[in-house]
Amino acid sequence: MKASEIQDLIKFVAKSGVSEVEIADKDFKITIKTPPYKRGMPIVEVQQAFAPQPQPQQLAGAAPVVQQPQAVAPTPAPVKVEENNNYIEIKSPMIGTFYRKPSPDKPNFVNIGDEVKKETVVCVIEAMKLFNEIEAEMSGKIVKVLVDDGSPVEYDQPLFLVEPA
Repeated sequence: MKASEIQDLIKFVAKSGVSEVEIADKDFKITIKTPPYKRGMPIVEVQQAFAPQPQPQQLAGAAPVVQQPQAVAPTPAPVKVEENNNYIEIKSPMIGTFYRKPSPDKPNFVNIGDEVKKETVVCVIEAMKLFNEIEAEMSGKIVKVLVDDGSPVEYDQPLFLVEPA
């Protein structure tokens, strides 16, 4: 399955309201889950299945060699951010790379102290060579930037703290 087909499938699942979709093929398995508490960018798990590798020929009388599948290390849980009860977090709707600027020679989308509105673009997140603009989705003032420019971010990771207007 091509990356563009996977992206189209993710968008379709996000819009359809389905909570979970699983697709399996001989070479891979994709599970797409959307959080039940809010609609947004779904969580995607891709598992690659591999055909058994031919074993080297054994010497007569030698014990057979068995290759065990290697376990994938779990990803660390996102760090909880201590926050003032008056502040609202702008969270990442996807996994990707966080950028505060539209390009290296341009100014930041927002800085600490800037007023934002619901449709104000606050950053971009690059995922699979696509740059996704992230909007504030609330009115208020940027109080704190929680992620360094060019850093990887996880789904639902806090990016900014906003004092609501």
